[in-house]
This record gives sequence, structure tokens and C-alpha cells, in this order.
Amino acid sequence: MRRGTVTAVIERRVGLVRLEVDGRPCVAYPRLTGPVALGDEVVINVQALELGLGSGGFDVLYVNLTRGLELTAEPGAHVMKLPYTPLQHAVHHAEEEGEDGPETLGGMPVVCCSLHSQVMPVCAALGTDFAVAYVQLAGGALPVTLSDTVRTLRHGGHLRAAIAPGSTVDGEVACVSVASALLWCAGSGMDAIVCAIGPGVVGTNSRMGHGGVAAAEAANAASALGGVPIIAPRLSEADERYRHRGVSHHTLAAIELSLGTVKVAWPAGQPVPADVGSVEEVDDHDWEEACAGLPLAHMGRGAAEDPVFFAAAFAAGRLARRLLT
Repeated sequence: MRRGTVTAVIERRVGLVRLEVDGRPCVAYPRLTGPVALGDEVVINVQALELGLGSGGFDVLYVNLTRGLELTAEPGAHVMKLPYTPLQHAVHHAEEEGEDGPETLGGMPVVCCSLHSQVMPVCAALGTDFAVAYVQLAGGALPVTLSDTVRTLRHGGHLRAAIAPGSTVDGEVACVSVASALLWCAGSGMDAIVCAIGPGVVGTNSRMGHGGVAAAEAANAASALGGVPIIAPRLSEADERYRHRGVSHHTLAAIELSLGTVKVAWPAGQPVPADVGSVEEVDDHDWEEACAGLPLAHMGRGAAEDPVFFAAAFAAGRLARRLLT
């Protein structure tokens, strides 16, 4: 932590402000820390930027000493987000409404992604004529409002709602667990669900020590609740790291940890490694056309630099759409 002064306000979005503190890039979540303006005295968390983490590149505003100390709780809310941390705050959760919703997903497709950068092509494949909800999983960024991808897809009609279950925060809807978030979607008229971690990913060199295992957690909840979990495979022909070349160990871990039956979408014509097991091939020949105009990006690479990455995620969305038609 360190003190600083807001020296520039770059961009204001609903739930997110991009700014500079003493000339350093920073983000603020005004629903958590209050409004922010030029000249405010603030305390920022500088660790991610100083560690040089690839998904960061900015500090995070921790407290606004000028105008962020008098925030009130959300009316009627008593369930905490980030409980027993310095940023605990009461948020109304969907379960507090006291109404029993559906008990099953009724065969609803649930696309399970191990990276946030898969969400855009998945939703492009699902299109805008079905009601699709996004459920953010822990394993990357916790605030839903950090995601420009979700904002773009909401604005374009690809997503109808963005849900923050468990330890994730700042969604349009808060739920206590991933399971109850999936059931909320079923009870709210959704046709399909896309689950993914937020921007960035917790990563290590180990087989199970990464944020991508959240895809299996979502798949298991979907399977137990009568949904159809679809694993979006992480494929790459451009990643320099062996563990992510071809099929990533993130995908293999998600498949291994899935306890029920899952569908693994696969771009037609791509070789299937033996350790992946059975897959459902999907015709993805039009993925570039369907994604035209959408800002595709993964680890600094676009569609031209690593096309198989985006084609594989698109295949998962196309498989979900196939189940709906």
C-alpha cells in the first residue's frame, strides 16, 4: 500500500474508473471505494504492477481518503461480499428474495471456460437471438466490472446479465454460490449460460494449481443440477510455453476434475490428443465471419496470430447453440 494523489481521470465506466495516481495507471471500483475525482488523496495497492504481472499493468485504488469514507450499505442487504477482509461490504443477494426457484437446469447448456478471453468467441457463436447469462468464477479478477469484454457483449445484446457468485464482486446480480447462480439463470428465463474466470488467471507451473480448474467446478455444478456442461478447450499454436501448446494443461485438468458427463467441443479437422478423450467435433468454418467487429485478444495476440485459440472457444459456443435449436 502507499498514499498518492489522483493526477488524471482517464475513463469512467459504470462500476469502473481508469485513472492515474502520481502518474501511474490505476483502476478504481466506485461502488466499493466511492467516487473519485482529480486531486483526491488515496491509498493504492501497488503490488501487481511492481511484480510485473502480465494481466495487470495498473495499481488498484484501495481507499479514497477524500470522499470514500462515508459509504452506506446497500439497502436491505446483509450478506457480505469479501467477508472479513478490509473491503467487506453488504450486497443484496438473489437468494435473499426468499422465493423458491427451479431445482434443475432442465438440460440448459452451460459453457465452461478456463480463460476470460474465451468468452468473446463463445458468445459470438451463441449469437444474440438467445438469452445468455455470464457467470464469473473465481480464478482470475474478482470484480465483474473490470471486464471490457462483458461490457461489449452486454451492449451488443450477446449477454442479458452478468452474475457475481461467491467471492466474485460487482456484478449486476450477486449470488451466494455458483450452483445458485446457475439456478437463478434458469429461473430468469435464460437459454444458456457462459461461465468463466475474470480477466487474468492465477497461474503456476503445476498441473492443478491454476485458475482454470474453475471450469471443472462450474461443469460439476451444471452436471449435478441437470444442465449440459460444455468444456471450451484452450488450444494454441502460438504460445511459447509447452504446457499451453496444442491443448493446454488447463483444459486437461478441467476434464480430469469433471465428475459427471461433459461435452468437450472441438474444432472440426483439428487433431485430438489421446489424453483429451472423446470430443464433439463442431463445424467452425465461419468463426472469423461471426466474430467480425468483436475485439478478440488473448495474451496480446489477436485472431491472426493464434486463430485456433479463438476457433476452439467459438466451437464451444456453437455446440451450445446447436443444443438449443
